[in-house]
Parts: sequence; C-alpha cells; structure tokens
Amino acid sequence: MSYRDIYRNWAIAAALAASLVVSAQAPKAPAPAGKSYAPPKTPWGDPDLQGQWPATASIPMQRPADLGNRAILTDEEVAQREQQARRQAASDSEQVAKTDGSVTINPPSYWVEHGAVNRQASLVVDPPNGRIPPLTAKAQQAVKDLRGGKGPGDHFPKVVDSYDDFDFYSRCISRGPISSMLPTLYNFGNDIVQAPGVVAIRNEMIHETRVISLDGRAHAGASIKSFMGDSRGHWEGNTLVVETTNLKPQPGVAGAMFSDEAKLTERFTRVGAEELSYDLTVSDPQTWTKPWSLHMPYKLDRSYPVIEYACHEGNYMMLDSLMGAREREKQGLDTRVDRGDAGGPPPRTP
Repeated sequence: MSYRDIYRNWAIAAALAASLVVSAQAPKAPAPAGKSYAPPKTPWGDPDLQGQWPATASIPMQRPADLGNRAILTDEEVAQREQQARRQAASDSEQVAKTDGSVTINPPSYWVEHGAVNRQASLVVDPPNGRIPPLTAKAQQAVKDLRGGKGPGDHFPKVVDSYDDFDFYSRCISRGPISSMLPTLYNFGNDIVQAPGVVAIRNEMIHETRVISLDGRAHAGASIKSFMGDSRGHWEGNTLVVETTNLKPQPGVAGAMFSDEAKLTERFTRVGAEELSYDLTVSDPQTWTKPWSLHMPYKLDRSYPVIEYACHEGNYMMLDSLMGAREREKQGLDTRVDRGDAGGPPPRTP
C-alpha cells in the first residue's frame, strides 16, 4: 500500500474543499468517446476540462534509439514492459530492505508510484525518432558556464560543498512548466479548474499553479520572468491552446537552459468522457536546433486527492547532506560523496 492510499480517504475531502472553482451545475453526461466526441460544457459555454488528470501513464520521455521512427510498441514489447512492471511492483511491496542490497535514501520503495504500461513508445513524438533535438553550441556553452563553470547542479551531486550543488528540483524551487505536467516518481497530480475567462492548472509536485487568462490580454513585459513563465490561452473549437513565454533561464528539460526566445504551445483536448489529450510544442531556436513536440494521454481519476507537497518543510535530504559535508570537513576529509564511485551502485532517484 502506498502512502497515497493511506491518506486517500481524508485527503479527498480536503482536495474538494481546496478547489478554486465549483461549477454552478453538474456537467451533462458526455457521449461515448470517438472522433466526433462532444465534451461537456461549463455553465458559461466553454468545453469542460475540469477534474483530476494525474500523469500516470508509464511512457519514457525519449524513445529508445533501436525503435527508430516506430512510435507504437508491439505486443511483445508491451509484454516485456509489463513483466518489468510486475518485478518492480514486487520490489515496491518489500517491507524491509534486503541485507544484500546497497543502502540508499529510499529502500524499500513502496512510496514510489507507477502507472500502467502504455503502447506509446515515447512522450516525444516529433522529431519522428522520438528524440529531443541536439542543443545548439550556444546552449551547450551556457550549461557549462553555470555556477562559475561547474555546470548545472545535480539531483545527487558527488560534491556537496553548497546548496547550489543540488539541482532546482532537489532545492524545491521548481520543475518548470514542462516537467510539472509529465510523469514523475510520485505526486503526479494535475488539477484543472475553470471560471469565465480563466483556467487554472495546479500541479501537485512542488505545488505549482498556473492561472491562464483567456481574455486576449498580451503577455507580460519582457523584463518580467518566472520559472513557470507567463501563460495566455484561447479556445480553438474544443481545444484549449496555451502559449507560455517569459521563462527564466532555468535548467530545463534534457539539461538545457531556456533562452529569451523560448515559447511553449500546449493543446488540451478532451477526447472522451475520461480522456484528455495533451500536446506540447517547444520552440527555442537559441537552445535547440529545431522545435520538438510531445504527446501525453491523461485519464480522469475522480478519486485522486491532490496531497499537500510540503517540499521545503520536508526537505531533510538537503539539510542532512550539508550537515554531513560540514562533519567531513571537521574530520579533515573532503566533501566528495561516495555514491558508486568506489564500485557500488548509485542510489535510486527519489
């Protein structure tokens, strides 16, 4: 049983109470899913996207190179992934860490959540090979120049002299607008609520919330930037189109840094009573050699409670790591961390 199951009953009531908008009336039951599916409408007439859409699909970000341009897995490949998922589930059910295993920060792993195997070979769908395009030379240099030439922080740095040896995720700053919408290890809830002229998307991990205006207003001035950017939306038929700019030059997806020219275009389309299609195109000519796109299928889960993600309050890993580094210094040792350098396996990402 995962920690989410433990808190599910009481959290459902809390999550409902925390909803930003409550519809004036319940939506009508939609027709069966299909190409001609007509989504339910809000009382003010917009397509209704509201609900809990956790990113539970088990799909890798990039496609294994040996699959080439093949975007769909075969029955045999699906069976292999399902077998791997069963082995992972067995490992997750451990109550006590095995004595012959290396100790990491998270054995046993019952608190890591996993989605069902999906036939989609990768989240990235364009380029056709399902791989994120290479970084430009300028972008590669920008990454190398971070932190005075030390490069970007790491989730598990080998040296922990300072807090900035850790990445933004470990420091509970942000996962950015792309990663916040996609599968992660746990707390992958996405709550969409609507009101006339506005849509809000609440991401469970690091509790990000985007409030998206639909009234045609311009983006904020170029000098105003944030980790989640500035989002503006409009409807194209039954599809919500969201354009995000004004992104801080943060370490983003695939080790890259967004530039001033970065623009994210998202398309949310309800394609069934419990199905939401999410398509994202990333355009940043200063960072990637060409634009790239991904597709994520969401399933509605009315029982999913968005649990408080008290990241800073519970970030004992940062505190303990830095305290350990200071203790090593007192002993005349350096602050290099053995996490596989001496032959042992590296720890699993939490």
